[in-house]
Amino acid sequence: MKALVVGSNGTIGKAVVELLKEKGIEVIGVSRSGNPALDITNNSNIETFYKNLGEVDAIICAAGDAAFSFLNKVTDADIQLSVNSKLLGQVNLVRKGLNNLRPGGVFVLTGGILAYSPMPQTSLISMVNIGLEGFAKAVALELTEGRRIVVVHPPWVAETAAKIGMDSAPWPDAAKTAKTYLKALEGTQNGEPVFVEGYEPDSRF
Repeated sequence: MKALVVGSNGTIGKAVVELLKEKGIEVIGVSRSGNPALDITNNSNIETFYKNLGEVDAIICAAGDAAFSFLNKVTDADIQLSVNSKLLGQVNLVRKGLNNLRPGGVFVLTGGILAYSPMPQTSLISMVNIGLEGFAKAVALELTEGRRIVVVHPPWVAETAAKIGMDSAPWPDAAKTAKTYLKALEGTQNGEPVFVEGYEPDSRF
């Protein structure tokens, strides 16, 4: 099996790459600052990258930015960042990668638990996350030859929480979160959200 991991230099992406390699999966890891570089906000970059990629069994995205802001302070730039990066960036990875995904392969996108359990300053992030889920549900109806699409909704990960001054104790680390991506890769879900075990909606939120 061969898997593309977009965002392989990020906290979750690194953990996903490590876990997949442990399982004997051939991994192609790319990021915005890597070589080759892949910027999911740049359609021509995506197209060029896919032309050189060939076929893979999984296209996993752990990349995408979205803005934290109170609604009365949200700027046009915040909206554009959130929509163009985390939402449209992943949408374009799917629609432009259809010919690169082998029959039986899977797209794995990254949303977030804020789709179900928002908090102050997360209106844009919640919007994008639930938008990705709606996109996946519809795309699942169109995929052929056993191809699938799944959205992973991770909670905060401990490493990220610590970096921004939050209490990291309640949250899973990146290694545990990565297991959910493996579950999505190995499972049969199609168009369905997947959650980190113990962090499903209404379990702790």
